[in-house]
Amino acid sequence: MQAWTGTTTTTTRTAATEAGRVAPETMTAVVQRAYGDVDVLDVDRIDVPSPAAGQVLLEVRAAGLDRGTWHLMTGLPYLTRLMFGLRRPTQPVPGFDVAGVVVAVGEGADRFAVGDEVFGIADGSFAEYALAEASTLARKPQSVSFDEAAVVPVSGLTAHQAVHGSGRVAAGQRVLVIGASGGVGGYAVQLAAQAGAEVTGVASAEKAEHVRSLGAVRVIDYRATDVSRGTERYDLIVDINGRLPVRRLQRILTPTGTLVIVGGEGGGRLTGGLQRQLSAPLRSLFTRKRLTFFISSHEQDAIERLSDLLAAGELTATVGRTYPLADVRRAMGDLVAGRIAGKAVISIGR
Repeated sequence: MQAWTGTTTTTTRTAATEAGRVAPETMTAVVQRAYGDVDVLDVDRIDVPSPAAGQVLLEVRAAGLDRGTWHLMTGLPYLTRLMFGLRRPTQPVPGFDVAGVVVAVGEGADRFAVGDEVFGIADGSFAEYALAEASTLARKPQSVSFDEAAVVPVSGLTAHQAVHGSGRVAAGQRVLVIGASGGVGGYAVQLAAQAGAEVTGVASAEKAEHVRSLGAVRVIDYRATDVSRGTERYDLIVDINGRLPVRRLQRILTPTGTLVIVGGEGGGRLTGGLQRQLSAPLRSLFTRKRLTFFISSHEQDAIERLSDLLAAGELTATVGRTYPLADVRRAMGDLVAGRIAGKAVISIGR
């Protein structure tokens, strides 16, 4: 796919920084003005935003791409539009995962200073500059590159909540991770294995070695084997963007096992996989097994925990492929086609 560019006439303004530094008036960014396929993503010149109270402005060095960004590009399922814009995205610049350098600090965001290298969650990270709430950032460990840090926040937080929060993993347990080669799945495998669990991953045969390298003792090829019809029983199942019926996953749990549903695909254009998530706790009322789902939160303490794990070498960033900002359409296409093991990086800064 060819790279492309576009132009937009904007009203310019300056984002002043501390220590006399000044950010540019305009920047290059991916802009989405409608819901649809990859052709709704354009690369334009737009204004550099200024931080409000509690925010910082980042010079973005890298941004992560995951399935959630695809859902917001397409506006599917339609329920997502209630939160992100009915006719078009209220935030025209996509992207949440970010790693970069602080260039401006809003009132009350004194946890950080200009020049700090940070990573976390931003509002519109597919751009040369992005705003972020200071409470959703942590300092980037020196041992970790910007590209590596950028693929951790959203997926790492979700995996940590699934494995430790909702999943309550314990040493010696048998853990099944469905979707083990993706962004969330890769971190779920690592965290469960680090906790002393015996991890089985479900992924394509082409990505089996990648999943094993993260700590899985075995990998099941979902194209060849329906894991829900097997004889193995698991203490914890982390089902990421899955499609298998809850009743079938319930069958392969131990008598007091736990199923944690993380997102979901299928289920139609209106609700997507939401019906699986809602049915799980209802079914849980009639069994000793825990069937649950959760909505990931972006709390400061959780981001700091990820930073500590990265610094200690206890969590490895799962960088799949790296793309320049102008190739975001190709990156999204590769993601949807399943050509990326781990997470894609949109490399932006120098």
